[in-house]
Amino acid sequence: MKPSSVNLISSSIASTLRLWNGTWGDLPAKVQEHEIVLFDREDDSDCRQVREALTELNLDVTIYPCPLEGKRFAARRKKLAPKAGLGPLLHDLGTGFVIHSAANIVPYLFEQYIEQKTEQKPEQKPEPKLPFRLRPSLFNSLNSHLASFARSPFSIRAKASKQPKQMLTLYGFESSPYTRPVRELLCALEIPYHLINLGKLQWADMGPAAFRLVPGPYKPRPQSKREAFLEQYGRVQVPFLIDPNTQVEMFESQDILDYLNKTYAK
Repeated sequence: MKPSSVNLISSSIASTLRLWNGTWGDLPAKVQEHEIVLFDREDDSDCRQVREALTELNLDVTIYPCPLEGKRFAARRKKLAPKAGLGPLLHDLGTGFVIHSAANIVPYLFEQYIEQKTEQKPEQKPEPKLPFRLRPSLFNSLNSHLASFARSPFSIRAKASKQPKQMLTLYGFESSPYTRPVRELLCALEIPYHLINLGKLQWADMGPAAFRLVPGPYKPRPQSKREAFLEQYGRVQVPFLIDPNTQVEMFESQDILDYLNKTYAK
């Protein structure tokens, strides 16, 4: 395992190369009413773009990791989309849609979940307005590949692991340098998890939990997931892992990595 300092530096470089996409979760998205499932490889450039969009739309997602040589969820993925190749595969349980590739998934998420203000007639559905940073493009694809290379020139491959009986929950957001190593290990171990996105909603959210950039007591946006998290756990810090199989709830990236290796790696 990489030393924590090296992990943090390379993870920060990857986020910087992506211009910190997947940090803010303040787009005017609709309230999520149904589960969204993503078959995902953490270091895949297309998957990264999908996860960035999910963070910025403040949507939570159930992740089924699909590292190279991984077999745990291959049959489930193939049953949903027999002809889909590698890359992200999204299943929206609310609409029933199964969509493959970032070029299709990102526009779909905006069309389905963004609150579009329009004076058009109800039967005239407006085209989703994607921010430039999230539009499928050659620049975004190359840039995302570069971010993966900054973490490692080698793709994430499956490691032997024990499968938990109950699904884990991870709080974080896409660009968080501290959360990324945890997602990478969960991917390699093929451990599925609920990802709760806690993207930034205001400037008062900026900075680490112990030292916010805005002085004074930390006050999350009212009625937000961040406010609920603060009320329950006393601080808003990511990553935060919940494992119902062992009744463990824990902060700190390195502690979580050690726990996952000790508990689930073979």
